[in-house]
Amino acid sequence: MRHLWSFLAGLVVAPVTWVLVTLGQDGSSRTIGRWAEIGTFNTANLIEPAVYLGVGGVLLGLLGTLRISPLGPLVAGLLLVIPYIGMFAAPFAMRDRIPDGWKVFGDPLPLQLPVENGTLFLIGLLLLMATFSVQRWRSWPAPTTEAAATTTEETPKRDFTLTDWPPLDSPDRDTPPITLAYPDSTPTEPLPRRTGGESPWSAPPRATNKPEDTTGIR
Repeated sequence: MRHLWSFLAGLVVAPVTWVLVTLGQDGSSRTIGRWAEIGTFNTANLIEPAVYLGVGGVLLGLLGTLRISPLGPLVAGLLLVIPYIGMFAAPFAMRDRIPDGWKVFGDPLPLQLPVENGTLFLIGLLLLMATFSVQRWRSWPAPTTEAAATTTEETPKRDFTLTDWPPLDSPDRDTPPITLAYPDSTPTEPLPRRTGGESPWSAPPRATNKPEDTTGIR
């Protein structure tokens, strides 16, 4: 389906571009020639032909760069190149086949102009070169779905109960099952602080059985 739409786009863009380029070139040449005759100029007179050329360039750019399908640039390029190639075989017959005397918005439309000066041949070759990209003939890959977002909730503490231990024939079978749990990350009781340079984990002083020294007591 994408090749079909690209083919139809090439059939439409080629003649529309031909007309726009003709209007732009003819308007620009007549405007600049008039400036040379009268010795003065007004740049506002170039706005209309510049718009024609700009729209034609945008259409050609979209057709030549979009990666929908290369069939459209191929068809449009061939349609624009064939009239100039026909000038090599039968120039007069080819020139007579091109419509003449048409007008658009009151402006003359000399369609022979872009053929004779080689503009259509240049544009057609640019479109044909755009079809040589291998990537343009391949379909777009399907978008991959991203993995589900991880939840921000804390993982609950999991308990593991060993119900098969000790063995059935063990005398300690009546003891309750052993439960293993992950300890909390925060200690339940604060650790003792060191005071006086002594270690809080040092053993208490041992009691001695020596009799008290009563010699000094009177």
